[in-house]
Amino acid sequence: MPTIDIKDWNNKKVGSVDLPEAIFAYPYKEHLIHEAVRNYLASLRQGTHKVKNRSEVSGSGKKPFRQKGTGRARQGGNRPPIHRHGGTVFGPTPRDYSYKMNSKEKKNALKSALSQRVKEGKLVLLNDLAVDEPKTRALAEKFIGIGIDGKALLVDSFENANLALAARNNPKLQLVDALHVTVYDVVNARFVVLSQDALQRLTEALES
Repeated sequence: MPTIDIKDWNNKKVGSVDLPEAIFAYPYKEHLIHEAVRNYLASLRQGTHKVKNRSEVSGSGKKPFRQKGTGRARQGGNRPPIHRHGGTVFGPTPRDYSYKMNSKEKKNALKSALSQRVKEGKLVLLNDLAVDEPKTRALAEKFIGIGIDGKALLVDSFENANLALAARNNPKLQLVDALHVTVYDVVNARFVVLSQDALQRLTEALES
């Protein structure tokens, strides 16, 4: 069973906790993580791309000249795709790119991503993620003090208003609620920083 130290903002150890083996020692499954990330990114696509086909472009459908006797190729109007300003053939139309993924697979992919961060020593547990004031620079200095030197995923609660305000202008920090952590969030950050309360809520969600 993996064990992790609990630290405070001064980077001092204030305790330790045993992490559930079923979650934080889950085997690394790259294909499952890849599929979960692909599913997440697909759901973000708007799918609002659109071109006009020959029935939608402006122009007349009147036959420009008679069918036979002119020596020219027969034409049925000025909107076919072969003409300038004609319709587009097989162009993109609005569609929904999202697709369903088994909820159990999603949970297992998240377990796999989190366990990998534990193995790498990139999962940091703080006793509390509360900050005194919503200052971006002050928060950045706090993370430098605890050894966070790259992109970090902060897992806590949006009710922590000062933390949310201090983190939102820092491109290296992303705050998510413990119940809304995605595989993409974990793999897109170098470090995962949790509060004790967030760890408990996340664990309960993944065990259910």
